[in-house]
Parts: sequence; structure tokens; C-alpha cells
Amino acid sequence: MSNPRDSIQFLLDGVVTSIDFNAFPGLKPTTTVLNYLRSLPFHKGVKEGCAEGDCGACTVVIAENCNGRLKYRAVDSCLVFLPMLHGKQLITVENLASGSELHPVQQALVNHYGSQCGYCTPGIVMSLFALYKNYRNPGRQIVGDALTGNLCRCTGYQSIIEAAEAACQGEDNDKFAQHEENTVRRLMQIATDKSPIQILTPKQKYYKPFTLADALDFRKLYPESLVVSGATDVALHQTKKRELLSGIIDISDVSGLNYFREDENTFLLGSGLPLEILKKHSQEKLPALHEILEVFGSLQIRNLATLGGNAGSASPIGDMLPILYACKAIIKLQSTDTERLVSIEDFIKGYRTTDIRESELITAIHIPKPDPETITKSYKVSKRKEMDISSVSACFSLSLRNETVKEIILAFGGMASQPKRATQTERFLAEKPWTRLVVEEAMQILYREFSPISDARAGAEYRNLVARNLLMKFYLDTLTVKP
Repeated sequence: MSNPRDSIQFLLDGVVTSIDFNAFPGLKPTTTVLNYLRSLPFHKGVKEGCAEGDCGACTVVIAENCNGRLKYRAVDSCLVFLPMLHGKQLITVENLASGSELHPVQQALVNHYGSQCGYCTPGIVMSLFALYKNYRNPGRQIVGDALTGNLCRCTGYQSIIEAAEAACQGEDNDKFAQHEENTVRRLMQIATDKSPIQILTPKQKYYKPFTLADALDFRKLYPESLVVSGATDVALHQTKKRELLSGIIDISDVSGLNYFREDENTFLLGSGLPLEILKKHSQEKLPALHEILEVFGSLQIRNLATLGGNAGSASPIGDMLPILYACKAIIKLQSTDTERLVSIEDFIKGYRTTDIRESELITAIHIPKPDPETITKSYKVSKRKEMDISSVSACFSLSLRNETVKEIILAFGGMASQPKRATQTERFLAEKPWTRLVVEEAMQILYREFSPISDARAGAEYRNLVARNLLMKFYLDTLTVKP
């Protein structure tokens, strides 16, 4: 490992900002971007509403160099630790206007009366700004998705949607586009140094590698440290539970973990691939995965969260896990000395417990390409369509031979202390005709197969009913959906 650095650099307000955490005792490595901005004299536009990525009031935009062009991502600043900004441009609502001339998204919001109380408005403006930078003339679905992570209790959203549609017409010729070449050059200068960052303060240790080799070295040297990529789950330990995160290995900028590839038989997904990028890749290649990603959190969350993080959390209600079960995914685990492949069912051992060893990282998820005749569908049942934790989630995979069940996988989240397959029901259905009568019999077995808990999201009886009824929904879907 090359000699680590102990400071970070990023662009803010058009200048390179350097932070040495030992020189600023008021800042910690896990200080969120939200709290950092609020500590500055001229960045009060960003607001704290929930501190858990639900309301969008703290939305900012991060711009990164991607092959000589800037890529813009809206993110929840309450979930981003300061070192994650290294080598990037941080853009806030204060940066948009040019003197007294408002940015097109700001002017459109004024023209369409999209603001009332104003508390949520800066976050909405930043979501619209990211939309403006990424799309020209977006359709209603894209606009709606961009605003899913922004809650507004005043306007009813219609005026905001109209402002978004108006702002994104025509060419992108704002000041960020005009200065793009210079911004890319400055970001490349920061990124030239690939040596890792090591921030050591009296109470916290933060390690940020940029290569897979350095990431594995850090993991071997500091196995007790938490590994984060998007940190959308880990950040809540600090923001909501007030826990001190004493050691962190941040792999969010390890380029060797951010990819989507395929060979003849397998989709190869880097563990650090953001879910929003995965969503775009999966629309045609893995439609069942795309279905669940359409209702996974918000765009701000998907821009940060990763498939490796979702698998590593081993949450019983993790939306991605049932589909990994149904698709027979393989987890790739690496250390400095070893490399092994473990099936997802063997990888998850219990409630938030996995088979990962102290010195290992999840580096990839392999998903076998399904047989063209296989039907796979995913489902999420929650109180809200988006931005809500599942009461029950499921993914079912079915292969038929002459209208008889050749193989079926019924994978559920929210029904046990970990994601589970309904193996009794699967055995009952095996080699039986795929008919409504047989499915109705299987539903009775499925209703009794799990013993879920009752909690704030749903009661046990409700969960059993939902699981049973989802099987019928799947049957009906197979009558109209071609493999």
C-alpha cells in the first residue's frame, strides 16, 4: 500500500476546498455533508427534515468526472460523510444563480408557483437541477421519479411537475455546461493521486481506498471497522441512533467494484455499482430486478446505495434479497489471499448475519442468466408505493415443461428473521400442473408455512395473507406475461 494521505479535497463554490480533520476539531470523518454545509455562513439553504433520507429537504448535487464529462447525481446530504466528497464537485442551491439571474429550474419554479412555505424548496430545486443536467424534455414518469424523494406538504406537486417539464425544454446551456471543461480538469488534478486516505482522530478512524488492492489491505489490517459504500444504512446508526462509528472503511470510490458486465452465462455485477445504474442496465436484461428497483427508495437513495451493501446488510426486509434468492445469485468474496464464491442462500446465515470472514469484502454478485422459458416476477407490498419499507416483498421464478412445474422458487422478505424460500410450498408444486386449482391448494400450504412477527409495518396475520395472495397474483401474471 502506498503512503496514505490524511486530508480530502473537493470543489465547492468554484474553488478547491481542502479539509484536514485534525486541524478542524469541530469536524469528524463522519460529519455529514448536511451538517458541514449548515456550519458554513453562506450555505443555509440545505435543510434537515428527517436525517434518514426520507424527505429530500437536504438534497444536494454531486458532479463527478466520467470519461471527460460531468455526471450529476442528486443525493441526500444527511447520508453522505464528508470524505465521500473527495475528488468531486459539491453543488448547493446557493451555487445555481448567476448574480441576480436565476437558474432555469429556479425561474421555472417561480413561474409555476411551485413554492409555498419554502422549507422543502431548496431540496426540490436541487432535484430539478439534477434532472435538468441529465435529461432534455423528460417524460412524466422520469419527472415523477426525480421528485419521489422530495416531500412537500403544501403544493400538491402538480405545480412542481409543471416547473420541471418547463425547465428541461431546450438546450442545456447553463453556467455549469459552459465551465464543464475547466471543472473536469480540476477534478482530474485532484484524482491524479491514487494513494488512499487515512484519517485518524482521537475517537474515529476513517480509511478510504481507491483501488481494490488497497481496500483489501485495509480490510485485513482493520477487520473491526465497518465497511460502507453508499452508507445509506450505516449512516442511520449515527444520525438516528447517535452511535459513534469508531472505524470505517469507505469503498465508495473503488473503481474496480463499479461495473456491469456479462459473459455467455452470467451477469457480473460489481458490489459497488449504484442501484440507479443497475436499474438502467437491468431494464431489458433482468426485468424482474428492474421492477423492484423502480420502487426501491428514491433516486437520491439509489444514487448512493449499492447491491453489495444491500446483500451485506442481510436485512430480513431488504428489497433486493428475494430476487437474488430467486435468481440463484452467487456472492464473490475476496481477501488479500483468497477468493471464493458462495450462493446467496449460504451467504445469509440469520438476522443480519452473513458468512463473510473478517478479512473479506463482497466484491461482486454473479447472477446466472435465466433460461429463456423461465418466468421471474418480483413484488413489493408497502403502505406507500415508493420511499417505504416493505411489509412483504417477494420474487418468484417458474420453469414449466408441458404446462407442468419443472422448477419453482418462492422467495420472500418480511416473513422471517431473514429472507426465506417457501420450500414446503415449492415441494408441493413440483411436477404438478400449473393450474389455478393446484395454485389454490398451494396457497393454503403457503399461508401456514411462515410464522412472521407483528410490527409497525404489518401484523403477522396480514403478512401471511399477503404472502398467500401474492402466489395467486404470480399465477395470474404468468397467464399474460411471456417468458
